[in-house]
Amino acid sequence: MSRPLLITDCDEVLLHMVVPFGQWVDHVHGIHFDLSRGEFTEALRHKETGDLIEREAVWLLEDFFLTQMHRQQAIAGAVAAMREIGKVADIVVLTNIGPDFRARRAAQLLAAGIDAPVVGNRGGKGAPLAMILAERKPSVAVFVDDLDVHHDSVARHAPDVWRLHMVGEPVIAGHIKPAPMAHARIDDWVRATAWILDRFAEGPPLLDHHGRGHPGLDHPASAVLNPAS
Repeated sequence: MSRPLLITDCDEVLLHMVVPFGQWVDHVHGIHFDLSRGEFTEALRHKETGDLIEREAVWLLEDFFLTQMHRQQAIAGAVAAMREIGKVADIVVLTNIGPDFRARRAAQLLAAGIDAPVVGNRGGKGAPLAMILAERKPSVAVFVDDLDVHHDSVARHAPDVWRLHMVGEPVIAGHIKPAPMAHARIDDWVRATAWILDRFAEGPPLLDHHGRGHPGLDHPASAVLNPAS
């Protein structure tokens, strides 16, 4: 029988990203990074003028991942969680770092103590996740991500997957609302591990007669456990 499968994001789930990125752009580029303003495109401003930075945002991210990935450290409890979950399930990291950085990300995670295959993606995660499911055919699957847009995508493309919304960076967790299409919101790996293992034991979520999954946080297995709140 096939094993359960955890498909997890990386940045702000397994590794810190916004804090080391913010420290780097401040020190090297004189740019203030503040996600409490809202979206990423609104968070970057010149320190001297306060002017919004838009066009450079993508370039700054690519430069960070090209030269500064060593700044990223593991989210508290992530390494132990992957080891515990890996005893009973397979793990795949589905990260929107792009295919060009896939090997770098795999090496980065391995150095942090997480040995798992990495899929480098761009755009919505529902379609690539469905491809992973078709290839591996797990008995049950759980998806973990910090962005609500990806929970929406996975709910559309693979409704029979449990969806856990996690924002592992305390600096921003309190500013991000629970994703409506996630089954639960938990921001620490101790409680998230227990929730994931319980979902593996329970089996896939029930679908309605149209083949749709439950709409999300009002599911009986839902939880909103946010240490930043």
